Amino acid sequence: MIRFEDVTVTYDGAAEPAVRDLDFEVPEGELVLLVGPSGVGKSTVLGAVSGLVPHFTGGTLRGRVTVAGRDTRTHKPRELADVVGTVGQDPLAHFVTDTVEDELAYGMESLGLAPDVMRRRVEETLDLLGLADLRNRPIATLSGGQRQRVAIGSVLTPHPRVLVLDEPTSALDPAAAEEVLAVLQRLVHDLGTTVLMAEHRLERVVQYADQVLLLPAPAAPPVLGAPAEVMAVSPVLPPVVALGRLAAWSPLPLTVRDARRRAGALRDRLDGTAPAGPAPADTHREPDRPGTSPAALPSPRASVLPRFLRGRRPRGGTSQASPLAAEVKALAVDRGRVRALRGVGLGVSPGETVALMGRNGAGKSTLLSALVGLVEPTSGTVRVGGAAPHRTAPRDLVRRVGLVPQEPRDLLYADTVAAECRAADEDAGAAPGTCRELVSALLPGVGDAAHPRDLSEGQRLALALAVVLTARPPLLLLDEPTRGLDYAAKARLVGVLRGLAAEGHAIVLATHDVELAAEIAHRVVLLAEGEVIADGPTADVVVSSPSFAPQVTKILAPRPYLTVAQVKEALA
Repeated sequence: MIRFEDVTVTYDGAAEPAVRDLDFEVPEGELVLLVGPSGVGKSTVLGAVSGLVPHFTGGTLRGRVTVAGRDTRTHKPRELADVVGTVGQDPLAHFVTDTVEDELAYGMESLGLAPDVMRRRVEETLDLLGLADLRNRPIATLSGGQRQRVAIGSVLTPHPRVLVLDEPTSALDPAAAEEVLAVLQRLVHDLGTTVLMAEHRLERVVQYADQVLLLPAPAAPPVLGAPAEVMAVSPVLPPVVALGRLAAWSPLPLTVRDARRRAGALRDRLDGTAPAGPAPADTHREPDRPGTSPAALPSPRASVLPRFLRGRRPRGGTSQASPLAAEVKALAVDRGRVRALRGVGLGVSPGETVALMGRNGAGKSTLLSALVGLVEPTSGTVRVGGAAPHRTAPRDLVRRVGLVPQEPRDLLYADTVAAECRAADEDAGAAPGTCRELVSALLPGVGDAAHPRDLSEGQRLALALAVVLTARPPLLLLDEPTRGLDYAAKARLVGVLRGLAAEGHAIVLATHDVELAAEIAHRVVLLAEGEVIADGPTADVVVSSPSFAPQVTKILAPRPYLTVAQVKEALA
């Protein structure tokens, strides 16, 4: 169905090809997972299948790419629209209409399908993706995860023979992600649809793949094979596979169920040990000794912050009346006719990392918006460093709290990285070069002349984080910070956040990434329908949750291990 024959793609102005000498074939009716570290050309491969490379991106494509017998060099994307459906990383860039139902119908209208066919397919897709209650909602009012499902649905309605998906579950909660993947599996099994999907959260998708296509390194030949065989040599791997490698299981497990069946001997080895780790990096007291608290998590590792931030406390501090970096009491927020938050209470101490979790639309992003003053409370109070964010002047607020939004590009408006850094220094009243030094630490190799829109999702996130950190706010907020990040980039982010917590910053992050929460969060707050339904130490909350427990916890339950690193340390 998809054939690459000695394909090399070189973009205009690039010194080296983005991909080199790719030669492989994806059979009809299979779900193939495209994996590899950032920068190896995964997006280029997906773009070559849809015709966006080189017709839209420019550059030179040597060799031949065929989809259902059509050569993408001679067929432009619009001439492949009836065969290939594409969903990119950014659903907002995908939409052309205002409401959910109109968006689902638009692709079929472009292809000239009959109205009765369009109506039937819209209804089927609304049910398949759980969007029936949102059919008349304006897209602008949807949460990030809801937008992702609408984007996927809009390419499903024309019934293409090939689906190309770039990070399709990145903004979805675990339950919604499973629903989407179940739909894709049904399309493959029942309709013979061919799916080529790139996804960094392998723990969610690898068990659904018929084959895995690995791009191990830039210019390295691809590896196509059975998932377990490819995972054995892959530089990127989910926790269940990492645990299998640690325990020397063969063949490697791809699912929690398979791993649990083999984990008996490992559990026996771990009995009598407990995962070590002190309490939050609280600047006002000595940390607990390892193993003394059920809330214990691994201690912050060595800081990767630039030298000028190390050992320096955040600006702004906290008020004398309250030692908390942020305090929310009985908060209610209305968005139009929808009550997004109701009766929410939350306190965050300096040096503490709190993960907000819950299904899409639960109110996580709204709570972050209230903490940074973007929305005004309908009732209740919000205090950040003793001040009400929505009544604080922006120039003062930036020194109290900083938000890295779900779409980092919302913070980036200049034409170059250098211009972004100059503006960040001026806005924060920081010394010239402050932001640039942060960027150099977080984004090695990215030059001053690079345009922010040309950066990858992970690079844009790092740039936005540097812009926010320039003001050294005591409270740092992040909305879905691992979206678009591979495991190596996520590890760097974890190092940065641990270093910030150790320096006394309070961190609140809204995330669907249960592995990230297990790695760095001291507390987890679960939200549902705008209400807090659980608030406690990470180990206590996630171990008891079938949806939000990390893979290691599910495999080794009821033992309180959250990460492979904890297991490795216990076995040492």
